Amino acid sequence: MGTHVIKMPDIGEGIAEVELSVWHVKVGDLVVEDQVLADVMTDKAMVDIPSPVHGRVIALGGEPGEVMAVGSELIRIEVEGAGNLKESTQPAAEVQPVAKPAPAPEPAAAPRPVAAQPAAPRPVAQAPVARDPDERPLASPAVRKHALDLGIQLRLVQGSGPAGRILHEDLEAYLAQGPSTPAKGGSGYAERHDEEQIPVIGMRRKIAQRMQEATQRAAHFSYVEEIDVTALEELRVHLNEKHGASRGKLTLLPFLLRALVVALRDFPQMNARYDDQAQVIHRSGAVHVGVATQSDFGLMVPVVRHAEARSLWDSAAEISRLATAARNGKASRDELSGSTITLTSLGALGGIVSTPVLNLPEVAIVGVNKIVERPVVIKGQIVVRKMMNLSSSFDHRVVDGMDAAQFIQALRGLLEQPATLFVD
Repeated sequence: MGTHVIKMPDIGEGIAEVELSVWHVKVGDLVVEDQVLADVMTDKAMVDIPSPVHGRVIALGGEPGEVMAVGSELIRIEVEGAGNLKESTQPAAEVQPVAKPAPAPEPAAAPRPVAAQPAAPRPVAQAPVARDPDERPLASPAVRKHALDLGIQLRLVQGSGPAGRILHEDLEAYLAQGPSTPAKGGSGYAERHDEEQIPVIGMRRKIAQRMQEATQRAAHFSYVEEIDVTALEELRVHLNEKHGASRGKLTLLPFLLRALVVALRDFPQMNARYDDQAQVIHRSGAVHVGVATQSDFGLMVPVVRHAEARSLWDSAAEISRLATAARNGKASRDELSGSTITLTSLGALGGIVSTPVLNLPEVAIVGVNKIVERPVVIKGQIVVRKMMNLSSSFDHRVVDGMDAAQFIQALRGLLEQPATLFVD
């Protein structure tokens, strides 16, 4: 038997160190060639590290959240034959990383089964557990969030994992049994003294760093304007009734992309990226729109490239494709980078006003709030109209307030008179 050492691979793009996000194996696991061992995080994406050999894991080189240098020892695997331990200068390139968007700090499901270990049987029934109110059951952050979403008190759930760790399957089994009588002291009015500590690692750490960097480096200012989208909504409904079955349903977003494309013809300074180190503004002729998308992995911004060359239905299909890829963890690194302006929307939860944070190095982000029906005065008459606010932010280092206001007013005019979206 020998030992095969796998080093942290060179991801490319001049990256000297990466963050170890999650292990998919543990010491003692049997692994096969091409099985994913770990995920590591770069500034742009998550990367799978597959195994180049068959064998048994005998040592792990780091803990999730640890930043490791390229070329450092990642994992040791016991293999048949001599292995490569004596070849200490062997390049890390033997591991071929596969890029994917960043997942949550811990996997949202039970760890992937390895070749020689069958998946654990799913629990089918369990009795409520009587734990002390101060006791903190073992569970991953993903399971804790799942339990919170389901309204389950973790201290009442029997864990089937190692050391009684609560798994997603245990939550399902608990729900399958229906409501049960809470343990003593389990009233909804009982005092709580529990506290949990959730490490900020992986995608959440990158989001935190980018948000902090954006607010520290850019001189944010926001501008809010209300828009009457009654005519736009009538057009959208009409197009869906006429073409929805054959071309697909249109949401509001494709119209917003089209409005951005048309407005940017007169305001190219908004379709730009600011290199504050070199003190250079890069204005782009192409309109690559980042569409902020919430996923289980955190906030992601897939990019609709060349929006200026897309029809409404083409934009709609691309937005849907990218959003699905991002939420399923399938978006590529290229699909998550290169935007020149960003569109963000909270949909039905959009509220009245928001103050979106710039997606550096871009200089503008357009935020969409929810559509509400309310009375407005038109030509002296009170009528009910569908109104929506745009809450947008700009980098005041390179965008003047007057230019920002005129840009949003141009968007307003296009959206309130939707026929102008298609007049060249």
